[in-house]
Amino acid sequence: MRIQVIASILALTGTLAAAGSVEQSLRPMSRSAEKDVVSRNAVSLISMIAPQNSLRPTLRPAVSPEPETLVPAATEAGFADWISRFRERALRQGISGAVFDRAFRGVSYDADVIRRDRNQSEFTKTIWDYLDSAASDARVSNGTAALRKHAALLDQIEARYGVDKDVVVAIWGLESAYGTFRGSNPVIGSLATLAYDARRSAFFEAQLIDALRILQSGDVTPADFTGSWAGAMGHTQFIPSSYQSLAVDFDGDGKRDIWSDNPADALASTANYLARNGWVKGAPWGIEVTLPQGFDYTLANRDIKKTTADWAAMGVVTLDGQPFGDHGKGSVLLPAGAKGAAFLIFKNFDVIETYNTADAYVIGVGHLSDRITGAGPIRSNWPREDRALSFAERMEMQQLLTAKGFDTKKIDGKVGPLTINAVRAFQTSIGDIPDGYASLNILKKLR
Repeated sequence: MRIQVIASILALTGTLAAAGSVEQSLRPMSRSAEKDVVSRNAVSLISMIAPQNSLRPTLRPAVSPEPETLVPAATEAGFADWISRFRERALRQGISGAVFDRAFRGVSYDADVIRRDRNQSEFTKTIWDYLDSAASDARVSNGTAALRKHAALLDQIEARYGVDKDVVVAIWGLESAYGTFRGSNPVIGSLATLAYDARRSAFFEAQLIDALRILQSGDVTPADFTGSWAGAMGHTQFIPSSYQSLAVDFDGDGKRDIWSDNPADALASTANYLARNGWVKGAPWGIEVTLPQGFDYTLANRDIKKTTADWAAMGVVTLDGQPFGDHGKGSVLLPAGAKGAAFLIFKNFDVIETYNTADAYVIGVGHLSDRITGAGPIRSNWPREDRALSFAERMEMQQLLTAKGFDTKKIDGKVGPLTINAVRAFQTSIGDIPDGYASLNILKKLR
């Protein structure tokens, strides 16, 4: 699913339980996945279906638990009627009546799932706050320990799929705190509630059909079929359609079991996912760089790709001034504009992005993978005096940009490439550094 964009993030302490964020931690805005890759999400979802305490980036600060919501009788009746009609559709798609009836035994409308689905688009974390948690000392320490504990398994997975084991472990760390928080919501109940809801019914009904196929295959029992509030499952939070396409039985027990305490199938499935999307073994996701004085910030664009030799000739250098090596063509990425860290990103950045389309998530995975293999923290400063824009402010920025002739193409509150390009054009028109950084300062100037 894309992947939920992207979920306030807890500052992590030394315990493993603190190694993930709260269930509604803050997801950065996400970029739409390319259509020609094997994507974990059939559509680009802002609500990236995080399990409780995972570090999947989502969009709302933690809130105090609300009193139990009483579901109106009319809603319950409508849900029951929908299940009856959906049963006919499911059987036409090859689901047996016995499997369906067993799966839906005891299923009821879950108002909390809808509440979470509605409460995701109001707030987002800054990139630096997110990364402080994604690569905290606790998460790095736990990741290093996971690499040691599962060394033999991870070596086998790396050898079979050609995906660097530290990246697989980093995804594991961000998605479920190394298996500690895999989600405890019944997958069928959550997906049925979301499929009954009108907002994204077609997408979630398709996921629900795939979930029933998983049960029908015998890979998991209904009792163990749990996940996040929106149906992402297991150690590395696959959605049902991705499970159907890319999950593997690595331990050879006849089941693709991503739910149990044994992480073998889940980690191998994640490696298979990355491999299918074109992972280049041994190549970096990105490198932190220093830009030269007078750098043309219009070149900091995902669509502009140059060889490392070309970038070096322009004065783009590693922090230590060492040669880049030949990693193919790359782009300059400025996730916090000219005042923040700069990265030269390569194909593996794009591959991680198919797992979750938020830039912050991709940088989080890449940076955590570097840290658990011995690299140091990001060394550049961040504009920590800035705050993140709310969803309403991002919408307002897009509306103002478009009204002034800098068309963002969409008014959706997502700061993706189109909005960044519009911000850059506006900055150029007023003589600002055209770094595309959608900051509060830019919004004030637009006003």
